[in-house]
Amino acid sequence: MSGARADLAAVATAFARTLRGVGLDVPSSATLDFAQALALVGVGRPDAVYWAGRACFCRGPEDADPYSRAFAAFFTSRAPTRGRGRLTTVPPTPAASPAPSAGDGAGAPLEGPRRAARGAIVAYSPAESLRTKDFAACTDEELAEAGRVMSRLRRRPALRRSRRLVASRGADQGPLDLRRSLRDALRHGGDPTRLIRRTRASRARRVVLLLDVSGSMRPYARALLRFAHATVVAQRRAEAFTLGTRCTRVTRQLSWRDPDAALARVASAAPDLEGGTRLGACLREFNESWGLGGLARGAVVVLSSDGWDRGDPALLAAEMARLWRVAHSVVWVNPLKASEGYEPLVRGMAAALPYTDDFVAGNSLEALEVLAEVIAR
Repeated sequence: MSGARADLAAVATAFARTLRGVGLDVPSSATLDFAQALALVGVGRPDAVYWAGRACFCRGPEDADPYSRAFAAFFTSRAPTRGRGRLTTVPPTPAASPAPSAGDGAGAPLEGPRRAARGAIVAYSPAESLRTKDFAACTDEELAEAGRVMSRLRRRPALRRSRRLVASRGADQGPLDLRRSLRDALRHGGDPTRLIRRTRASRARRVVLLLDVSGSMRPYARALLRFAHATVVAQRRAEAFTLGTRCTRVTRQLSWRDPDAALARVASAAPDLEGGTRLGACLREFNESWGLGGLARGAVVVLSSDGWDRGDPALLAAEMARLWRVAHSVVWVNPLKASEGYEPLVRGMAAALPYTDDFVAGNSLEALEVLAEVIAR
């Protein structure tokens, strides 16, 4: 990495820490995006830096005000400087937090907020402390905070090539679009100045979430339902089902913007919450009623369960095989995977794993960030 790019990466990292200090959830992917944006727009134009950072770090209108305050405190008090032939930027120290005096000991502990490199101030952030905490160990207040963080998780749907043809950007890619080429030639006096071609457009794949809501999944069901709610609200092509003693479609219930109201409607629609587990029978019901007929075909299917099945494992294996053959990918989310020394020896997991493309934990916010990246592949 060149010196200029290293300096820009340091600026992006320090600014991301400052944003976390004012309460914004800033994943590492957003920090990388901002560093790349700085390499494109530079740091000489504050307005360009502001909008580049806002595009990378703000998830919704509620993030605009804290972002603007953090930007003003970080960039305005000390302007970017150039030195010795390369681009260098020194993050400023906010005026409200004076720098330590020369007489302070080098190893003396700092009071109040934790001081980051180059003078950036990082305050306590509950979202940061919750990233790695297991949902089973969270209080109701922490689960509510985790749900708010989930609503701001970046979700990029997996893409597929559609049958629809659109104008191609490349001059030599795709079949010739004769109508548009002639129309363009008429604008230039009949001379064919360029040939316009067509290519297949990209379309978001459907995401199907199958959530085990049995009694054994009670410590994680609420958090995974909040993740499903945020996914259904953020993506148009998303479906959600609960699995217990029966399979229940809850997409409409999770479409409500208010997460608490959405989860209350799910509880009313799914009478088998915190009941028994019949994964094989539930998967057969899903495959025959919704999945094989269209919803699962070419989709990313995410099945969250600990694998404790009271039914026939042979039935579960057969239905997983049917689902795996029509889906684009099958992702199994098992919170127990994060436990030290865990091995998928439960007969339900042993039957399902051969037909699983990805096996993730999903027991914390950090694990759900990994799940969101797996879904976007």
